[in-house]
Amino acid sequence: MASSSSTDRYAANIQGWNIQQVNTPPQYLGRKTLPIKRADAEPLTREDLQYDLLYYIFADQTEAFVDYLAPARPVVNFCDLYVNALYNSPKCSKVLKDKMVETPAFAIEFAKIALLTNVGRINTTMAFFPEMKTALRSYHPVPSLQKTDGNLQDAPRIKNCLKAALLPFEFKTPPPSSPAEIIDKARAGQIPPTSVVNLIFVLSNSNHAMTVAQKHFDPPVEFLDLFLPINLSSLSRARVFLWLMFHYLQGPDKPNPFDDEYSRLHPGRVPRMIPLSREEQAQENVDPPDEIEWGKRMSALRSKFLRELVDEMEQEKRRKKNPPLPPPVAPSTSYTAQEMAVIRQARAQRMEDPRSRGSSQSHEGRSHGYTSYESSSRPLPQLEPFRADLSGEDPNQERTMLQQAWHVINSTDPLEDSDKEEDEHVRLDYNRRLRVLARLRGKEPTPEPEPQPGSSSQAGQSTGRLQHVQSWR
Repeated sequence: MASSSSTDRYAANIQGWNIQQVNTPPQYLGRKTLPIKRADAEPLTREDLQYDLLYYIFADQTEAFVDYLAPARPVVNFCDLYVNALYNSPKCSKVLKDKMVETPAFAIEFAKIALLTNVGRINTTMAFFPEMKTALRSYHPVPSLQKTDGNLQDAPRIKNCLKAALLPFEFKTPPPSSPAEIIDKARAGQIPPTSVVNLIFVLSNSNHAMTVAQKHFDPPVEFLDLFLPINLSSLSRARVFLWLMFHYLQGPDKPNPFDDEYSRLHPGRVPRMIPLSREEQAQENVDPPDEIEWGKRMSALRSKFLRELVDEMEQEKRRKKNPPLPPPVAPSTSYTAQEMAVIRQARAQRMEDPRSRGSSQSHEGRSHGYTSYESSSRPLPQLEPFRADLSGEDPNQERTMLQQAWHVINSTDPLEDSDKEEDEHVRLDYNRRLRVLARLRGKEPTPEPEPQPGSSSQAGQSTGRLQHVQSWR
């Protein structure tokens, strides 16, 4: 009891405030309630994010961290170190990398939301695009971190990107999993001892919360309290965070550029954090009117999207319950071979000379045709007689192959048998086709059988045909 009382007096003397003066909201007193809790479509305000804290962390220009992933391993500020760690993560997609290079402001916005995911303030049930359909996540506009047109992804993708953000040698051997391991590696000369992302995971782990708090903080403050809406100034909390990053990444024995007078006099203790009154705390993390308006507009867009999605699902349920009747089957216009034969015969009979229609041969054919067709269930179709179009054509002029094809289309009935004797134009067309085929084959047409003794006329005819093809070639 006495020990506790002396500790309280010591904290009050060195930090300048009492334990009772640190007002942690009741919903954040338990570690399980660390993530931000908001209903679907409700915007995340600057107070939720502790925007001023994030601003001071990423706006600090102190070049104090060795970037192991950059060429020549330069010394950079925290913003460049953290953004580069995300960019080099194997789980960072090419689209996201291109957007980070194209728009540096988006890269910083993405890094800020990733840092909140890194410490556990953003849990894996959140998404940041309004067209999300799954019921496993909730949409939240983030007006202060969506100034650019980039996609902040959703929390699970960000978490995967963070989990893979390791140093090259940490893919072969497991990275350090406790603050003591990290300090030992740093003192052994391995700088940096781990990636900045893994360091934040380790410090945020509830298994190490008490150890880190006892070593660096004065009660009742812990590491995760830095990211909660408590009555400590954002600037001083940002300085403490950067002090811890340097202490573990660069080694505890080096001069820390984020020291203040108190931390220099008390090695291992974080710089002093400045308490705020209620009025002073209310002046931090204030949402400007344009961000409030944008958040309302995005919430309305989300509500509209959900209504349309519900209506679509209801219509789909009704369609499954009462499926529409199938459309009526159109009557088939295809005919069997027997029916086509009857149709050809009927057309041929109509086109015959009227004097021959009374003959016994014609009458028998017609009777036989109709008798065969009566077995079918469909009536005999009424087909118009074919009329050839031979207008503007000289029958004595020799036609090209194209002209002959056009002539056949316009003058030949496709339903009529083609066994009748053709004219000279058709024989010429066949002869030209034979020449084309011979040209394509690269050899003469198949020769006639060997002539029998005494059949000289056939040999002469065969030789004549070959010579005709050779002359064309």
